[in-house]
This record gives sequence, structure tokens and C-alpha cells, in this order.
Amino acid sequence: MSKELIVSKIENGTVIDHIPAGRALMVLRVLGITGREGLRIALVMNVDSRKLGKKDIVKIEGRELTPEEVNIISAVAPTATINIVKNFEVIKKFKVSPPEVIRGRFKCRNPMCITNAPREPVVPTFYLVKREPPLFVCAYCGRYHELSDLI
Repeated sequence: MSKELIVSKIENGTVIDHIPAGRALMVLRVLGITGREGLRIALVMNVDSRKLGKKDIVKIEGRELTPEEVNIISAVAPTATINIVKNFEVIKKFKVSPPEVIRGRFKCRNPMCITNAPREPVVPTFYLVKREPPLFVCAYCGRYHELSDLI
């Protein structure tokens, strides 16, 4: 079996590798990427992987993810590796980890939480209380959430 490049290399941007198979679209959703931003995005799903058996890969041309965005990916892809690319070369490579604080990205699952009241200008905020597996607590109502529950 010959090795061939399924998707071309990117000049500058971010490659998200080692995403569990079938979760690439969730990664884009968590990042708020809809496809209407004008970015060139390559999505490869269910490719062979020595580590995972099968994996997904996302390449985002022209955008370097922020540290907050990188770590929020851990909600849907805890095994992901982030590669920052400049001039076709990987200049930084790191694994995702759950963030200490999540603000304004997700809603609290408690329907009685003040963050879900339509007239309250409160930004949902969650604090990391346990790293493995990631567990967060709502800053307002105290309800505990697994990271995957917040999506």
C-alpha cells in the first residue's frame, strides 16, 4: 500500500490531528466554524491511525487557534494534537487539555440556573474541579457537568 497525500499541505494555519473518528464536525462546531467565514478548511474523516485505529483530521488555512480554542477542543476530542503551521512547516505541536475556566461558550444544563433566564445578562461560567475525567461546576448554580455534557 503506497502512502499518498489525501489533502494538500497548508501554508499557514492549524492542523488538528488525532481526533477520534467521526468527531471532526463536532470540533468545528465547538470552535464556532460554520464554513461561512471564508477560511479554507479541509476535513478528513475515518482515516487509518496507528494510535486510534481510525481518526479524523481538520486543517484550517489562515487561522491560528487561540489557547482557549485549543483547550475547548478537549470537550469532543480529548486525544487531539494541535499543529501550528507557518510556511508549510510545523512550528508548534501540543496536545489539548481541559481549560481551567470556560466563559460564554456553553449553556448550563440546569434549566433553573440564572444563566438560562432570558432577561438576565449573565455569562455562563464554568470552573474545572477535576482534570481526569474533566469535571466542571457552574459558577452560578453549582451544578456539575462533564465537559462533553456542555456541548
